Amino acid sequence: MLVQKADLVNAINEAISKAKDRKFTETVEMAVNLRNVDMKKPENRIDAIVLLPNGLGKPRRVGVFARGETAIKAKNAAADLVLTPEDIDNLSKDKRKARKVAISVDFFIAEAPLMAEIGKKLGAILGPRGKIPQPIPPLSDPKPIIDRLRNSVKIRTRDKMTFHVPIGIKGMKTEAIADNAIEVLKVVENKYENPSLVLKSVYVKTTMGPAVRVI
Repeated sequence: MLVQKADLVNAINEAISKAKDRKFTETVEMAVNLRNVDMKKPENRIDAIVLLPNGLGKPRRVGVFARGETAIKAKNAAADLVLTPEDIDNLSKDKRKARKVAISVDFFIAEAPLMAEIGKKLGAILGPRGKIPQPIPPLSDPKPIIDRLRNSVKIRTRDKMTFHVPIGIKGMKTEAIADNAIEVLKVVENKYENPSLVLKSVYVKTTMGPAVRVI
């Protein structure tokens, strides 16, 4: 294990205790700094979706590109947004609205046959934000994927040696937040051959609070 749970618990407790009271529930975030990796090579970059064992304390917003029966199933599964092929076309003509949609949703999934059209018409909006949909088979039930994504986070380094990821909210049990953090760090552990030489430092903080170093 790259980081001990006890160290994470102590750092999270310190970060929360140092954070001033706010009029909103702050997110607990983790910053992971890497080293000894050539991020110019795409194969060295991290681009992963991680299911957090304890969720984030608030569900992630999931949008679904679908039609017909799959669109109905998505609505029944309480997807936050269901977009039809007509919506794809309309959004492609209104870039401002398309950007708002991209920002408002954490994850997208899409029926596989719609992926080419989405890429052609909305790729320039969704791609840079890491919001390209996860394809699903036509007529499949999107509910299991929607439920999983509601408790997931995305890690995306691109060409940077640092990534930031939410791991919980103030009010959650510290041990639960620490378990979420460990699940995220497993991605680094499984990605690189010598992860102990790649992991430079880890910090935790609340949305507006000071950062506390874990390692």
